[in-house]
Order: sequence, then C-alpha cells, then structure tokens
Amino acid sequence: MRLTLPTRCSLVCLFIALCGNQPAQAAATVTAIQAGSLIDTESGRVLREQTLIVRDGVIADVGPGVPIPQGARVVDLRGYTVLPGLIDAHTHLTIDRLHKDPLAELEHTAAERAFGSIPNARAVLLAGFTTVRDLGSYRALVDRALRDAINRGDVVGPRMYVAGAYVTISGGAGAVTGFAPDVVLPWDLRYGSANSAAEVRERVRALAGQRVDVIKMFATGAVLTHNSNPSGREATAEELAAGVDEARNFGLKVAVHAHGAEGIKAAVRAGAASIEHGSLLDEEGIKLMKQRGTYLVPTLDVHQCVGGYTQEFVAKSEQLQAAHFRNFRKAVAAGVKIAFGTDIGVCPFGANGREFALMVQNGMTGMQAIQSATIAAADLLGISEAVGSLRKGKMADVIAVRGDPLANVQTLEDVRFVMKQGQIYKQD
Repeated sequence: MRLTLPTRCSLVCLFIALCGNQPAQAAATVTAIQAGSLIDTESGRVLREQTLIVRDGVIADVGPGVPIPQGARVVDLRGYTVLPGLIDAHTHLTIDRLHKDPLAELEHTAAERAFGSIPNARAVLLAGFTTVRDLGSYRALVDRALRDAINRGDVVGPRMYVAGAYVTISGGAGAVTGFAPDVVLPWDLRYGSANSAAEVRERVRALAGQRVDVIKMFATGAVLTHNSNPSGREATAEELAAGVDEARNFGLKVAVHAHGAEGIKAAVRAGAASIEHGSLLDEEGIKLMKQRGTYLVPTLDVHQCVGGYTQEFVAKSEQLQAAHFRNFRKAVAAGVKIAFGTDIGVCPFGANGREFALMVQNGMTGMQAIQSATIAAADLLGISEAVGSLRKGKMADVIAVRGDPLANVQTLEDVRFVMKQGQIYKQD
C-alpha cells in the first residue's frame, strides 16, 4: 500500500486560516522534542529523558543525550509521556452522528456529507489519532474526497486510508434500508451492491479504479441496518473469496464486517486481513484467526453510544454486548492479533480514546492496548515502515499526555500535544 503524503502549504493556508483550522505551528525545518518519558512501542518499554529531532516531517534522530541542532525550535515535553501518533483502524468520518438512522441519508446530499465531515476529521486528529482506516461511507467516495482534501492541506485531519463504499448484498448490512420498495436510491447509495462472486469482482475493480486504499465487505448482518440480523450470514464463501482475490490483484487488503460466528470463519478462510467487530467469535474462529494471522478490530465502545438510536438498533446492540466483551477476552487470552478500532461516528468524534479503557478492562495490558493502536494497526494497514513507533526515519507523528498511560490508560482520552508529520496541531 502506498503512503500518500500531504503537499506543502501554499494558498490553501489562507483557506485553512479562514476556516479556523490552522495548525498551531507550520512545519519548521528542525524541531527538537524533549520527552520526560517515551513509550517505545516496539520493545514495550518506557524510556526516560529522550530527545527527538524532527526534520522536514521525519524523525531524524531519537535517544538520550541527542544534541539539539543550533536554531532548532525546542518543544519541552519533559513533564509528559510521549507516544507515537495513534491509529484508529475502524472509523467513519463522513457519518453525521446527529442523525440516528441511515434513512437520514435520503435527506442530505453528498456535498453536505463532505462539508459536514471537516470538523469530524479535525476532532479525531486533535484527539491524538494521526492516522485512520476509514471503512466506508453511505455516500460512495465522500471519504476519498476527504482523504484527498487532507492530503492537499485544504482540511486538517488524520492521514486517511479509505474504503470508498460498502461492498454488500442489495439491502444488506451497511446499506440504506427501511424505505418503500418503489423508492430508487441514487447511485452513490448503492455503489457497492454486489449479489454474486462476479459482481463482487466488478465492484472491487470499480473501487480500485477510484483509488481506494482498502476494500470493506460484509459477511453478516449489522446492528445499525434495518431488518438485518447480525448473527446471520449474508455474503457467501464464494463472494468473500472473490473479493479477497480481486483486491489482491490491486494490492489491496479486505476488511470484513462480521458479527456471527459462521460469517467470521468464512471471512477468515477467504483470506480477510481483518475481522471487524467479531462479536460472536467462537473457539474455532479464534483458532482460525490465530493460525492465519487475521487481525481482530473489536470496536467495543460502540455499544455505549447506541442508546439514542431506534429501538430496533438498541435491542440488537444489547443482545450482542455481553458476548462481544466475553469473546474479545477469549481472543486476547488466545493471542489473536488485535488492532485498535472504534467505529467512531456512532460515538462522538474525538472520543476515540475511550476504547482503550474497555480493552484493558477486558483482558489487555495498558502496553498491549497502546501497541494495538500503534505497531499492530500500522502492520494491519501495511505502513509499518512509516508510522507506529518513534524511530529514526519514520514520520514525525508524535503525541503527548500528562501522567502515565500504562498506570491509567484513560490518560489517553486527554491528549495534550499532537504533531502530525512535523506540524504541531495541539499544544498545552
């Protein structure tokens, strides 16, 4: 997967300033960050009194006693814990979370969704998440437009890897459903519909042609879809295999939404890179995921945020929650690979960090939870060479918090410093 880098600021800086989204400091040639404590996500250790030298958006050096170049801007974070920028592997930045029903998509245009996503992206970045994998938009390709606007410097937000649309059966999970049968949806609300292995291949090719970064498929029903059974199978084994195979032709990975155990196992056997949610994961599924190195992206916090939705959705979430947490604990104990993901868009944008506490309450150590949002998520996205740890030659994505997140992981809900690729966007 190619890492797309934002362009340098030009006339768009004026636009950013007028929108109130200008970073706290444009990228200086050299910045020296003095860290009181630094979490080395690769070794799982906490290092003391480290200095990071950032040059042109890249970490030029890091370590104790590193000399500070003459003329460098010095950022004093000696009273903080410094970490790599966090990665959320399951977001939906173009969702309007004030509307609690997918049918609200029929009340808004794609342009409204695009402009409405600008504050969402900013909130997520300022929460310390410098990279996200955005797994689909009801309005096809709005997420791609947001990604490109961020990369150009027009909009402040995290580095985005986008799916473009949901690849799902007609009327299936992720689709806009619940309307009269004589209503015809606009093209962008049915762009990902596919009802055979051949149609899945065609949709993957179309999405690849639109420059997406990942393919999102649905193996089972969903909580937030009308008349959908989260436990029930939707995509067939043949359709899942066709999607994974076709995506591989374009160098893309496939993330598969799956709640039910049989759908999870079918997706793992098909070669999915990750299982999203995995609520009803069983022992056989755990064994398969561990054997094949399939990532689980759990999205635990989403259950806390469904309360304002329709009763149908609330009831489904309540039926799944206890099993979801229990099976997550089993997966952690078994050593299944876990990548951090929130399904943000259901919960408030910028509240991504709340997921950490639930992960720790359900079996992970604080370090494991942090690694899930750094080196593990970077591995899942295929960008480990660029992000996920604070190493020489990697992107200067740096965050800082007050206190010790290993002692209290909820510290990560209050990020005080955010640097993305050498630019400071938030600072005490």
